[in-house]
Amino acid sequence: MRYDNPVILGDYSDPDVIRKGDNFYLVASSFNHTPGVPVLKSKNLVDWKIINYVFDEIPFPRFNDVCHGDGAWAPAIRYHNGLYYVIIPFPDEGVYVSATDDIEKGNWSKPWCLIEGKGIIDPCPIWHKDKCYMVVGFAKSRIGFNSVLGLYEVTPDLKTQLTDYKIIFDGHNTQPTIEGPKFNYRNGYFYIMAPAGSVKAGWQVCLRSKDVYGPYEEKIVMLQNDSKINGPHQGALIDLKNDEWAFMHFQDMGPYGRVVHLQPVKWVNDWPLCGNVRDELLGGTPFDSHDYIIDKKSSYSIPTSDNFKGRELSVMWQTPANKTSLWYDVNDGLTLYCAYHNDKAYKALNMTPNLFLTKIAFKSFTVRTKCILDLVNDGDEVGLCYMGSSYQYICLRRIDGKNHLQLRQGYFNQDNDVILFDSIYQNSEIEFMMKYTEPNIYQLGFDKTYFKNKFTATPGRWIGGKYGIYARGLKTGGKAVFKSFSVKKVK
Repeated sequence: MRYDNPVILGDYSDPDVIRKGDNFYLVASSFNHTPGVPVLKSKNLVDWKIINYVFDEIPFPRFNDVCHGDGAWAPAIRYHNGLYYVIIPFPDEGVYVSATDDIEKGNWSKPWCLIEGKGIIDPCPIWHKDKCYMVVGFAKSRIGFNSVLGLYEVTPDLKTQLTDYKIIFDGHNTQPTIEGPKFNYRNGYFYIMAPAGSVKAGWQVCLRSKDVYGPYEEKIVMLQNDSKINGPHQGALIDLKNDEWAFMHFQDMGPYGRVVHLQPVKWVNDWPLCGNVRDELLGGTPFDSHDYIIDKKSSYSIPTSDNFKGRELSVMWQTPANKTSLWYDVNDGLTLYCAYHNDKAYKALNMTPNLFLTKIAFKSFTVRTKCILDLVNDGDEVGLCYMGSSYQYICLRRIDGKNHLQLRQGYFNQDNDVILFDSIYQNSEIEFMMKYTEPNIYQLGFDKTYFKNKFTATPGRWIGGKYGIYARGLKTGGKAVFKSFSVKKVK
């Protein structure tokens, strides 16, 4: 069997992966979106499913509002002494940790603070001889510098910081913007896999040392070369058993987000060369496709459509801020209530927290979602949106006792969205539609008709574009019931 890269065409940025038995578990950044830090499972590193999230809400009050690009950055996942740990950096608050003894059920602990402070990112622990060390990167926007890696000593239960950080590698001269470090240990060497260069045009570095504090040797183990896979960026070196290894990393694909690739690993002179190794003295090249590294079939998949059956939201949905039960109800349909948050959120959709959004999962696709209208107050509104740094949406808004069909657009850092189309709409239900065509063009429509307007999709802040449904208003009382949300891949 062969697989094609990316193995996950979806925005699972900064993936980290571990093996436990015959299962693999992946975590990824979620930034300001909740539930936060998705946990995915695979049997073969190709087919994945979401099993749970580490937390339901971000534990800081400011995330009750939309904070684009903040929140949970680049987590690490590790297993030690019967517990699964996820280490989560919040770049403005510090490094937090959550744990569980049953990753399948979730039941993650409330995140606790391990290291307090701004700009400490990309943490990853390693346990060695009854001690625990934490490698980190640094965010220049918060702490004033980057391109170096630091090391803390912490207690083995990840509860207490024991030392301040010590710089163990300076990449300014040879590996600028080095970040995203991940620890491994093999054949007496501490290994740190880390990307450098930049997200869109960088490469993958491996550092190694017999001493956790260094000095570290360095080698570029994968770079774009003549492939179409730019980056390739931050990921995980995975022990598959019997000294066979693999590497998973992301590629920045703009509006599609930071998608996940799988590469074989070849050890040469105790260096892990990733991808297609044409010259053992040089770094590998990412594969577009490859034979299954683990030759197992699997039916795992990540949901893209929802029929809104049952009493729980599908794992495909996230909101761009901490959600409340006042926004929605799931019972033979998804009822979205026309909730008011504040004036800023009502004027600009990108500041509206009660958006139910999902990730782009196909190169080209269509979206159809049917809803029954119950807009009762002036200002009640329901719609379908594409959300990026520039965004467009189709909606029905109650104005002077009548429902108006509107097409609108907006931009990050702009206070008021602009109306492109307005017309009275008299039906009691509507089918909203979106058509997305590779590489990044989309159209919105309703009831089998698309607007002529074609929009260029953009990514969000540190994330790909998302799309989804919402309701908002100025008073309580109005609502809309969504009966289906169907996404279909098209050629």
